[in-house]
Amino acid sequence: MALVRRVVAGGERLDQRKFDEMREIKIETGIISSAEGSARVTIGETEVIAGVKMAVGEPFPDTADEGVLIVSGEFIPFADPLFEPGPPREDAIELSRLVDRAIRESKAVDMKKLCITAGEKVWMINIDIDIINNGGNMVDASSIAAAAALVTARLPEIDEKGKVLYGKLTGTKLPLSGIPISTTFVKIGESIMIDPSLPEYQALDARLTIGTVDKNGIKLCSMQKNGVAGLSIDEVERMISVAEEKGEEVRQLVRDAAK
Repeated sequence: MALVRRVVAGGERLDQRKFDEMREIKIETGIISSAEGSARVTIGETEVIAGVKMAVGEPFPDTADEGVLIVSGEFIPFADPLFEPGPPREDAIELSRLVDRAIRESKAVDMKKLCITAGEKVWMINIDIDIINNGGNMVDASSIAAAAALVTARLPEIDEKGKVLYGKLTGTKLPLSGIPISTTFVKIGESIMIDPSLPEYQALDARLTIGTVDKNGIKLCSMQKNGVAGLSIDEVERMISVAEEKGEEVRQLVRDAAK
């Protein structure tokens, strides 16, 4: 941590990136044959797999004519020496919520179009995220993987009794009007950088994850801060501007991977 802080104070990063430069992103889709949509994403040494599984179930009482979205994350023990078997860790729960919030608040998925019979049957979207290797910035890798899995997902067939015929996919895509993407920044000392590596993440004073979506232009859809240090309005505005730019670059990678 001390080394990271000294290097950053000198205007550099350990991996020689610029403060506004992301690591190389690779996206591979259709990797899980049993899922309705799936993707593997690597950002530097961070590797994440996301799968979309569809089911038919009852809607929530307060949204009787809308589908259901559930995001869950799991930290595989071999992904990091600090990850242990057992119930989800607090940071795994936070990761799930961050990915969920960007998707949900973006309104990119038309949940009403996932209604089969109001008050009785709706499509339930389950997004499962597995961290395979932790090289830092698991949130953005998970967000990209979830987005790519959603974009490539197809609804499975259902029989006359409403039973899902898994393994038999229709040509119907999920009703998406945009691609929500999270972009994470960390503040170390007085410096702010995008896409923190694991050493940078461990040395952060503050973290801000910004969700953007491409609906009628690029729009801000979510934001969450962590860490003890404060952020000025000017710093937040600069991060939003970079998040909009970088988010669109990542979205193009998702579009290309989904072809």
